[in-house]
Amino acid sequence: MTATEPIIKILVVDDSAFMRKALSMMLESDPGIKVIGTARDGEEGVEKVRRLKPDLVTMDIEMPRMDGLTALREIMLRNPVPVLMISSLTTDGAGATLDALEMGAVDFIPKQLSYVSLDIVKIKDEMLTKIKDIAQRKSAIMAGLMRFGAAGREPAATRPRRPGHEHHVKVDIVTVGASTGGPPALQQIIPRLPANLPAATLVVQHMPATFTTSLAERLNGLSRVTVKEAEDGDPVEPGTVYIAPGGKQMTVWRTARTAHIIVEDGPPDVLYRPCVNVTMNSVARYYGANILAVILTGMGSNGLEGARLVKKQGGVVIAQDEQTSVVFGMPKAVIDAHLADCILPVGEVAAEIASYF
Repeated sequence: MTATEPIIKILVVDDSAFMRKALSMMLESDPGIKVIGTARDGEEGVEKVRRLKPDLVTMDIEMPRMDGLTALREIMLRNPVPVLMISSLTTDGAGATLDALEMGAVDFIPKQLSYVSLDIVKIKDEMLTKIKDIAQRKSAIMAGLMRFGAAGREPAATRPRRPGHEHHVKVDIVTVGASTGGPPALQQIIPRLPANLPAATLVVQHMPATFTTSLAERLNGLSRVTVKEAEDGDPVEPGTVYIAPGGKQMTVWRTARTAHIIVEDGPPDVLYRPCVNVTMNSVARYYGANILAVILTGMGSNGLEGARLVKKQGGVVIAQDEQTSVVFGMPKAVIDAHLADCILPVGEVAAEIASYF
């Protein structure tokens, strides 16, 4: 932190005194962050957001009197501010977290990955980096929520094929990589893909295992294409979207006649499970130039290596623009490396994908 950087002011909302203390200690271990208040339930949280005007709120989902989802809705209506949800790694917790992301929460922290974790150093560093990235983009994030509504869904966009907008790449497969801010972005893309899309789509979203199952089920219910969590041995079929399972790596194996998905633990030295680079590198090896890769909002540079190989093979890379990204890390890395053929707001990505067929 430099002398010119403002202190990031955070409100911690959790019914557990232990979690309030643990999160506060973790957050204030960084000199650039100050916990300006805590709240024991959603009702107190809503009032303290109004009074204290924090830069960011951490919000537990399950609380007495007023739960986290109700509090989030009130905050977004009355005093919009970036909210980071604290959620349990259960099926119910995953569903509630996805609801929160639709309502305007920017991201989540799995509750089990708390101060008692054996891997606390990595978890703490990742959370602090994420909070700084979100706080830095607070104005853009809140402008996006105001522009598109608290549900985070941009009004349907059309991108008709323009004169001269012809593509010279035959696309056989689409790959999509996302991290922070990814679920709402995917909800603006996958449901808009045409039912007869003549290519499979492989999606890598950084999430725990239970969450990717719930994400696939939710997207499937909203979409014309079939969406499923990938399973080992799945055939790669047109019109199907495969979500990489949390905690695993998703790759492909292709012969002259067939292609199928491999789901496995993968190399132990890879930071992310699933990892965008692992999937995109695999696809690039087997599909050559016939690839359309999409890099969406997310922290860090995961996807850069994969996008580079896609371009080397002759494929196409689309990057989400800065204005509609929650965290402009992954797309920026691809854009700065001059690998993006197209830089688009998230609401135009689905139509651009469809324009290749």
